[in-house]
Amino acid sequence: MSKTRTVTISDQERANILEIIDKYRDDQGALIPVLHEVQESFGYLPIEVQKIISEELNIPLAEIYGVVTFYTQFSTQPKGKYTVSVCLGTACYVKGSGKILEKFESILGVKAGEVSADGMFGIEACRCIGACGLAPVVTVNGEVYGRLVQADVQSICAKYMDAE
Repeated sequence: MSKTRTVTISDQERANILEIIDKYRDDQGALIPVLHEVQESFGYLPIEVQKIISEELNIPLAEIYGVVTFYTQFSTQPKGKYTVSVCLGTACYVKGSGKILEKFESILGVKAGEVSADGMFGIEACRCIGACGLAPVVTVNGEVYGRLVQADVQSICAKYMDAE
């Protein structure tokens, strides 16, 4: 896993966060939309960003942290430019997704929950994504790859490596 580190937020990033918060400030139930939009803008939700949201929306930091860590669509760690999500739900797992995850880790040189040193690839092990008929399933930035075997992993990786 990535180590916790202090994140410095630039004046421009802070201004962007405040602009997003201002759009929702008077809306009841604003937290989730704010978190989504701030994460889209900032890339993830480190504690420093959560503190700004807490102060501006007058919501306890513990509550915000609880929401961020409960919902899988939020991340407290940076993600790679390409996020590889390997489904380890029951249907995918019994059809070999564990071995497919190992193959991605081997080719990309990072473990699930980590991001490559160059920031290009991150790997996530996820639970059922609702495509059990295509098991085993992997997504890369939302693009779905189904009915995979280990031999497919190299060509999937190459597609994104060659895009650079």
